[in-house]
Amino acid sequence: MALTEETVQDKIEVVGEFKHIQVRTATVIKKDGVEISRSFHRHVVAPDADISGESADVKAIAAQVHTDAIKTAYAAHLAESNP
Repeated sequence: MALTEETVQDKIEVVGEFKHIQVRTATVIKKDGVEISRSFHRHVVAPDADISGESADVKAIAAQVHTDAIKTAYAAHLAESNP
């Protein structure tokens, strides 16, 4: 009886006006190669976030969608929201 655990980013989505990146990570537990459990964790990457700890896939998406224009608009939005 061998239990194994696998972690995989199974969904990456770009949403909203400021192109936030939603990342879903699945943790899969298998017993003798048969999945017996799956749980999820989600986190969001904002345009002003430090992406150095993100996966290569998330970094590639951020490089495409987090343009200077988006970053500037997001910073202005935050400034307006938090006077």
